[in-house]
Amino acid sequence: MPKLQLEKAYSPQQVEQRLYREWESRGYFTAPVREGRSPYVIMMPPPNVTGRLTIGHVLNNTIQDVLIRWHRMLGEDTLWLPGMDHAGLATQVKVEAELAKEGLTRHDLGREQMIQRINDWKEHHGGIILRQLRRIGVSCDWSRERFTLDPSLSRAVLTIFVRLYEKGLVYRGKRIVNWDPVGHTALSDEQVEMRPVSSSLWHFKYPLSDGSGHLVVATTRPETMLGDTAVAIHPEDDRYRQLRGKTVRLPIVGREIPIVFDDYVDREFGTGCVKVTPAHDPNDFEIAMRHHLEFVIVIGPDGKLTNAAPAEFQGMTREAARKLVVERLQELDALEKIEPYTHAVGHNERTGTIIEPLLSEQWFVKMQSLAEPAIRSVREGRVNFHPKHWEKTFFHWMENVRDWCISRQVWYGHRIPIWTVQETGEVICAVDDPSRDPRFAGQTLVQDPDVLDTWFSSWLWTFSTLGWPEATADLQRFHPTSVLVTAPEIIFLWVARMMMASEEVFGVEPFRDVYFTGIVRDPKGRKMSKSLGNSPDPIDVIDEFGADALRFTMVSLTPHGGDIRFGAELCENGRNFANKIWNATRFLLMNLPEEGDGFEFERIDERGKLPDSLIDRWITSAFFSAVNDVTASLADMRFSDATKRLYAFIWNDFCDWYLELVKTRLQSANAEEKRAVLQHALAILEGALRLLHPLMPFITEEIYQTLIQLSPNSLSQPTILYAPFPRVRKDAIDSAVEAEFVLLQEVVSALRTIRGELGVQSNRKITVGLTGGSDQQLDFLAGYSAFVQKLTGAEQLVIRAPKPKGSASSVVQGIEVYVPLGGLIDPVVERARLSKEFDRLGKLIAGADGRLANPQFVASAKPEIVDAERQKLADLRDAREKVARFLTEIEAMGGHS
Repeated sequence: MPKLQLEKAYSPQQVEQRLYREWESRGYFTAPVREGRSPYVIMMPPPNVTGRLTIGHVLNNTIQDVLIRWHRMLGEDTLWLPGMDHAGLATQVKVEAELAKEGLTRHDLGREQMIQRINDWKEHHGGIILRQLRRIGVSCDWSRERFTLDPSLSRAVLTIFVRLYEKGLVYRGKRIVNWDPVGHTALSDEQVEMRPVSSSLWHFKYPLSDGSGHLVVATTRPETMLGDTAVAIHPEDDRYRQLRGKTVRLPIVGREIPIVFDDYVDREFGTGCVKVTPAHDPNDFEIAMRHHLEFVIVIGPDGKLTNAAPAEFQGMTREAARKLVVERLQELDALEKIEPYTHAVGHNERTGTIIEPLLSEQWFVKMQSLAEPAIRSVREGRVNFHPKHWEKTFFHWMENVRDWCISRQVWYGHRIPIWTVQETGEVICAVDDPSRDPRFAGQTLVQDPDVLDTWFSSWLWTFSTLGWPEATADLQRFHPTSVLVTAPEIIFLWVARMMMASEEVFGVEPFRDVYFTGIVRDPKGRKMSKSLGNSPDPIDVIDEFGADALRFTMVSLTPHGGDIRFGAELCENGRNFANKIWNATRFLLMNLPEEGDGFEFERIDERGKLPDSLIDRWITSAFFSAVNDVTASLADMRFSDATKRLYAFIWNDFCDWYLELVKTRLQSANAEEKRAVLQHALAILEGALRLLHPLMPFITEEIYQTLIQLSPNSLSQPTILYAPFPRVRKDAIDSAVEAEFVLLQEVVSALRTIRGELGVQSNRKITVGLTGGSDQQLDFLAGYSAFVQKLTGAEQLVIRAPKPKGSASSVVQGIEVYVPLGGLIDPVVERARLSKEFDRLGKLIAGADGRLANPQFVASAKPEIVDAERQKLADLRDAREKVARFLTEIEAMGGHS
């Protein structure tokens, strides 16, 4: 067999897409069903069919892929099921925008042609994000890909509607909804974006009906006062106790409305009196329900004032009516004052239309009884949130849950399965179209025109994707699922509702763990968004740095469920890491004998006998310590910790230290010893690749495929995807050996630092000395004197000799490490340089001292900033102390100016 080689430089552009095509074509991601194996299941949060890949998607899907690849390597039957959400409103808006270019509306086409047009658009332009996800290496089971409008999933949606309807949990009624007056549809809370708006706060005077004075109320929406049906006051507000049972007269309108006392009112806001407009505010709606108030709809579905408003306002837009209301109140001397005011206003996230809270007849789901089992599942620990603090948000929402508006006035989606018999008025709720039922022959059945909220399909995602309501083999095998990875902003809109649906249908929770990702921000801390233009295109980042580098960077930067600050340039570190691994592999392969046949090596975690060499024992112990730590971090979903631990072992222990020691050993070893050294090094490398694979799948697979050729009997799996994840061998972890090598590393690092800080060229041979410490320490270091000399560029290592004058030194674990400076530096020049550095550090210390001595800085700055400043001060003082020691030694050499 010819000698194995890798290309001189690693090129992710030539590797990643080729490997992914091979993985997918060979069915490596397909979930197996094997006797005696445990299932591990993740359902991909379905991106919108209109979506494009974002940095947030990269983070979310990389974490899912890390978990799936890890559990696949643990030997479990892993299923990561991908899919897309039809996103009814968003998709319809896209197509309506295209129609507008043709001068058409959906009504010109009619419902059937419009839906066909949307389906055509979806086939040609939809689902791009799933193709883009392949670029980051997602190992999901594409054979089981689902779409929320697939026939089987549609049947699941209709089945759950009918089930809840028959139980009395689905009803039609009037409640406040988020209404889009341009799109003419209700919106979910998730589709409403709250944007800060600079406006005014108007203070109006409402006269008491008995003429004894007036109350002042404040509002940001003067036009809604035409629909007021009460003024509310907190029951414990002593200022207004005498007003119980009284009424006020509504200015302009002249309607007499009651004063009610309700706990909802904030006594500290304004005057403590609140106008109540039940048809146009969700909180006012609840007040009206408690006090049996009238509902007056003064703003209609088109955003214009209705016939319930005074005649001069009817047909006006909201903006025009606001202006006229203020003018009329001024004329009536009922306008007390106007203040500038900035507040959050709901907008349609897709179109930017200002939302109108509107009392509307819609379909609702009663949520309280559905919420109770889901609440218990979290309280009793059957569902665990990561980070745990999200439980508080969950409980707050769930224990104050409101009924869910599930109807939407768009055409694209699941049509509500309600029919009315025109001739008799009978209402039919059925999964299958009842017009085909012989019982209704000759009668006219009209289906409800609305469709269901998109979330009403995705709340079934963990089991509708597996074939429910049919009792499929996949449903029995893979439900409940294992983990959900998602964003915290949909904890109620989706996570909680999935829990409710699964508890309702199966009586069990849909997953054991929920991991909430943080928000991806730019280096300045701003949330990434298209409007700010601060979000790089992930495909561009992959093209430049590679998917592995992007994955590594994203995961290493994110704290446990916390926000991440990301810039594309940070991927340089991930690319360098990939190159480091590649070059380390090339070095080992280049040192193989010309004939590679028979150069088998055993997997490090499958070897029966531990190595004899102290160096090999150390790297083996370090490897299994890393396996132990990485496994614990993955199990605890601390992905950043796992990534940093991997980096530290591979870059520092393996590449920077162990391979340097290997180089020294290979120079003096005979053929048999070289073989043993290389076999052990390759075994550690292969184990490290398996440990790293879930995070960086492409480079680990590319190198693994080369190692298979070298050791086909040991590496019997055809792909690293199926290779076993390294198991911890406690007997191989030797803390004493690791401690000895920490000493060796610190001594070498100290000597390298001395050389670097004094500007001694790397090709200048130096003498180094060690004194002090224990005999055991010095004897150990004497045994590795060749390594110390090789790694520090020393021609001589002196042990136990007193430190001569004019030596630069450092103390490591009680040992004084020194370098005699005679002949290495010019004392006068070096003293001048170090004096300047001493002064510079002094100024920096004074500045940091001043900031920390400022109580205002310590009190107002973020704790992490204060901590960083304290650490900076400590580092500066250490550096200045070291410079002072060097100056003392140089003066002893006669370095006076």
